[in-house]
Formats: sequence, C-alpha cells, structure tokens
Amino acid sequence: MIARVIPGFGSCSRFVPQFQYTAVTDAGKRVSGSLDADTEAAALRLLAEQSLLPVHVAGVKGGSSPDEKPKYRVKTRDIGIMYGQLADLIGSGVPMMRSLDSLIKSTVNKQLVTVLREVRKLVADGKTLTESLREFPEVFPPLHTAMIQAGERASFLEDVLSSLATFIDRLDELKSTVIGSMIYPALLAAVGSLVMAGALMFFVPRFEPLLAGAEKPLPTEILFGASHFLREWWLLVPIIVGGLGFVIVSALRSESNRLLLEKAQFKLPVVGMALKMVAITRFCRILGTMLANGVPLLPALKIGKDATGSWLLAAQIQHATESVREGKTLSEPLGKGGLFPEQILAMITVAEESNNLDKVLLQIADTVERRTNRQIDQAVRLVEPVILCAVAAGIGFMALGLLLPIFTLASALGQQ
Repeated sequence: MIARVIPGFGSCSRFVPQFQYTAVTDAGKRVSGSLDADTEAAALRLLAEQSLLPVHVAGVKGGSSPDEKPKYRVKTRDIGIMYGQLADLIGSGVPMMRSLDSLIKSTVNKQLVTVLREVRKLVADGKTLTESLREFPEVFPPLHTAMIQAGERASFLEDVLSSLATFIDRLDELKSTVIGSMIYPALLAAVGSLVMAGALMFFVPRFEPLLAGAEKPLPTEILFGASHFLREWWLLVPIIVGGLGFVIVSALRSESNRLLLEKAQFKLPVVGMALKMVAITRFCRILGTMLANGVPLLPALKIGKDATGSWLLAAQIQHATESVREGKTLSEPLGKGGLFPEQILAMITVAEESNNLDKVLLQIADTVERRTNRQIDQAVRLVEPVILCAVAAGIGFMALGLLLPIFTLASALGQQ
C-alpha cells in the first residue's frame, strides 16, 4: 500500500491501493506490472489509456480504498438478455442514451438496473460504452469488453452485442445440460448414503441383543463396528468430511495437482471424453466469437485461455499462443498436446489456409456441442447403474452381515 500526500492538508495522507495486472499490447505481447489506482475500475481505465488489453487485474493483499465501489453480482443469463435487447434497440436506430433508458425500465434484475444507471451516467459524461462497462469488471469481464470495444471501433456494435447474446446463451445452455444431467445421479447417491447411514444407526442395533451369543463372522463384525462408530462418533463424520474437503481444496491450489487431477478425469471412460469435449467446445466458441467480432488472434487467445474452464487446455493454449507469436500456425501446437481430436485439427488447418478460422471454429463448437450432449447422456446412463449397484452392494452386505450369524445359530440349534 502506497501513501500519497494530498496537497493542502499538510501531513494528512490518503492510502491508494496497488494493483497487479497482466495485459496484452496491440502487438499481442503479454506484459505484467503494478499500478496505483483508487479502484479496480480505475486501474482498468488506466490500462485502456495505455492501449493495454487487461487479462487479469487484482489488488495487492491488504490494499483498500475508502471510495471503492460495491461489488455487483449479476447472473450471466441476465447479461446475455441485456446484450440482445441492446442489439435490437441499436439495430432499430434508437440512440445509445435512449436505448440505455429503455433497458433500465425493462430489466428485471435490480442489481443490473443499478449497474445500467451508472453506465448511462458515464456514457452521458462522454465515455464510450466500453469504458463505461469496464467500470464494472465483476459484471462485464474482459472477454465481453474486448469484443464490444472492437465493435465500437469498427462500427458494428449491433452485430457484436447480438453475437455476445448468442454466445452467452449457448454456453449457459451447455452448462445447464451438464448440471441438469448430474442432478439425478447426485440425488440417487445422496439418498442411498442417507438410507445406509439410517439403517446402521437405527436398524442394525436391534439385532445386536439377538445375536449376542452367536458366533459372528467378519461381515457381521464390520457391520456392528460401523454401527457403533456412527452412533457414538456421528459428530466426527461432518468434521472428517469437512477436513477432507479442506485438504482437497488446499491441494488443488497447486497448479501441478490441478493438472494431475484433470488428467485423471480425462482418462475416465465416457465421462472423461465428455469433460474434454465441453472444454474444447468452450474454447472454439469463445475464440471463434472473438475473431468474428474483430478481436485480433493473439489477444483473443490470451483472453480465451482463462475462460475455457480447463487447466490442461489453458496450458496448451498458452503454448499455442507463443507459437503463433513466432509465426507458426495455430493447429500445429494444438495437435502436440493430444487433447484435440484429429478431425477438429484438420478443420482448423483448412480454416487457417482459407483465412476462415472464425466461422470454422463456430461450426466446430456447434458440432462438438451436439456430440457432447450425446456423450453426457451416455455418461449419465453409465453413472446411474453404477450408483444403483453400489447401493445394492451396501444393502446386500448389510443383509449378509445380519443373516450369516442367524443361519449359523439356526444350524447349531438344529444339530442339538
């Protein structure tokens, strides 16, 4: 934190937070450094004044500002709807100020209305739409503002906004498909675990007095031991689960551990291929959308790298970016990582030769998304019987543990 003395106030000082940034120049070079600014939005504005495209901006730990703006949380779906409405208004010839007024009246999300009011004030003060949106980086990420800036400079803002709305809608649809497909297996696993825990705590103890004098085989000893543990130490269960979760989260903060985990996930049958295709779909759609809206290839790769949701793919894109900067094609380094299927690499190669990369990437995203949806359905159909078999095995083990000593006791009584 750096103290600046305000003129006219003697020794009074005002603390200005320091921000670390990573940005991309117009030539596609990645630069990093630090700067002083009152807020994160002010830091983004300073970078824009230096013709730097921000990729990541973060305040130094411990830094604070008395004038810092509140953080807004707006769903991406609401932002996509807003982009589509703004594109329709501008396409109909409505001026920017009247378009923003109309959005403020029609938007349902209250936090987004507050943001739009602030954006309108900034536009009224003479700032561009890009500069105004960058005042709210938690709502409008660099991926969005980079495309909008390209649209403003090249006078096709309506097309950019419409493309952004479609882009957000497709990504949200893909995310909803993945989450929706996993709801039933997750619910099945949770209910099965609760049933097993309830049986161990309330059902199994009723058999202990009956089998007190009987010879207990190993499954019965394990069953009664688990029942005793749950009844006497059930408070330890959430502590153990929470501790394991903390250890896993702490371990995943290391980039090497994240890469190892993702490699293991990608090797899973059916599920691994679906996860890999989801990441590739996001990359192709993000990069294709940005290229189609005037963002240069190197800055688009820099921004798209952090939006794929895959650490392995991000590392491969980083390597590809360096290769492209050296004059190589995009398909060559992507092929060396082993993540992209041969068909997709062949399409990217042809697209680069025909200077049609943006359209081909979007076509790849549409095609892969359809295939991914089918793979997700297959994965869910595979997971469901696995969970059912696991629950059935648990119930079978419980029945075996209770019935074996009963059969042994009945056999002994029969011999007498």
